[in-house]
Amino acid sequence: MSDEDEDNSGIYAESELECGDDDPAELRGSSHRVSASKRLSSFTGLRVTQVITAESLALAQVRDPFFAARLLIASLPWQQQDLQRVMDMFGVKIQHARALLIHYRWNVEVLFSYMAEAGRDAVFRRVGLPALAENQPALQPLPSTVTCGICFDDVPQADATQMDCGHAFCNDCKAGWLENFTVKIMEGESRKLKCMAFKCATICDEEKVRAVLASRNSEALARYERCLLESYIEDNAAVKWCPSVPHCGNAIKVEGGPYWEIECLCSHQFCFNCLKLPHSPLSCSLWELWERKCKDDSETNHWITSHTKSCPKCTKPVEKNEGCNLMTCRCGQHFCWKCGAATGAAHSYEHIVGHSCGRYKEEAETRAADAKRTLSRYLHYYKLWRAHMDSLKFEEKQEQLVQEKIERLEQRDLIVKDYTWLKSGLQMLYKARRAVSCSYPFAFFMFGNDLFKDDISPEQNAMNQVLFEDQQQQFEEQVERLSMLIEMPEEVLEQDISGVRFKVLSVTALTDRLCCRLYELIEDLLGSVISVTHHIAPYSSQVERVSAEPASKTACF
Repeated sequence: MSDEDEDNSGIYAESELECGDDDPAELRGSSHRVSASKRLSSFTGLRVTQVITAESLALAQVRDPFFAARLLIASLPWQQQDLQRVMDMFGVKIQHARALLIHYRWNVEVLFSYMAEAGRDAVFRRVGLPALAENQPALQPLPSTVTCGICFDDVPQADATQMDCGHAFCNDCKAGWLENFTVKIMEGESRKLKCMAFKCATICDEEKVRAVLASRNSEALARYERCLLESYIEDNAAVKWCPSVPHCGNAIKVEGGPYWEIECLCSHQFCFNCLKLPHSPLSCSLWELWERKCKDDSETNHWITSHTKSCPKCTKPVEKNEGCNLMTCRCGQHFCWKCGAATGAAHSYEHIVGHSCGRYKEEAETRAADAKRTLSRYLHYYKLWRAHMDSLKFEEKQEQLVQEKIERLEQRDLIVKDYTWLKSGLQMLYKARRAVSCSYPFAFFMFGNDLFKDDISPEQNAMNQVLFEDQQQQFEEQVERLSMLIEMPEEVLEQDISGVRFKVLSVTALTDRLCCRLYELIEDLLGSVISVTHHIAPYSSQVERVSAEPASKTACF
């Protein structure tokens, strides 16, 4: 396995297949294909979603009672477990275990697999720990006189410090050590501070770094310790910071695959893979394309480009709706519609005096018609998506109103005492509304677009579109029914509370089933795309809320 392959390895091999480029040619780049059913079954039951809270990160930093400026960094529970596994397996110190795990993005299984394939010596040298290799000669004791690798002065053995790689530096050059370490730390290289010798790639021992920084630069030491702690988050593909704004300070750990939609303890919901708002059943790459299209309004720009010409004087767009090819801008400038060049005013219907740019070509009309059709199609899907997203924003504000409605109903002497069915219906409405809104961008890219033209024939795509739109329509109708029932006034609820309860439960269950079927259909449709793999989050009735980090004592390093 090459170094390049190793550097690109991550905890989720499939995550590298996600494409986010707006260019369809790049989006359809080559990759292997995993079937939708296998991908879904591989994730089912394997997920562990937990949170590293801001409080646990703060508690992991305590003051050294002997050096007030120094922070003793404790490991997080999961971090300590991974470190202990590596320490027990290879018989190394904790700082060496951390260097190994940082290099392999805190994926113990990947580290073990590389160790089995390439061997202990090759992995240790690649990470920058050659002294730990089995066939590495033991470090020879320093001679009585040592030449410093920084100032090149000869100093007594007692006045020099030897690194793990064998290079030695005099203690009087600690100012040079300090400057080197401080610059590297401030540049964000705390996780891999290397020996100062020329072309030496050996990782510096953490204790030697701390000894240099402890009494001379407490700020750099604190930053160094913090980076070592947060490396478990920053370098770990299975752990990501919550993208909430303002930032809540929590980090989320997910095991079993990155394609999940979760809710942080701060109530912010997001897609773990792309850190954007939940967008299933739309894949991350398609969602990125849709966001970009809506942001830059590319279809509108395309229509303007195809239907207007810029005035050569004021550069404002001018549209031709009838008449000859001599255009007159509001600024008074005359120009030729066919080539855009400035002309005089004298002309006939067929010819502009003193100007010739060739005959009119029919392709221009064809391009304009195609641009108009594309824009009309885009606006159709955009308006429907936007309408459902606006409804979702309104319904998200209903939670407090529904809670207040429930409290008032509980105070009345009604036959129904438990109103969890109303809360469950509201949660299902959130999920279903978002799903139906995202189904329109999916339809925009899947049907009648050039994105998948090389994977699906026009005839098959037309049949797929009919099947999809029928199921989408059924699902959308139930979403609107559920919305109407959830927003029902209290007076109507009181008149037939049992009947309303039965309807809400029935419609909630039916909406759940239809939403699940829509997910399955989209997975099947994406499964027919062989040029690129698209992943969507497995279906769940509601976004899963993460659990708090397990209580555990942390050992100071």
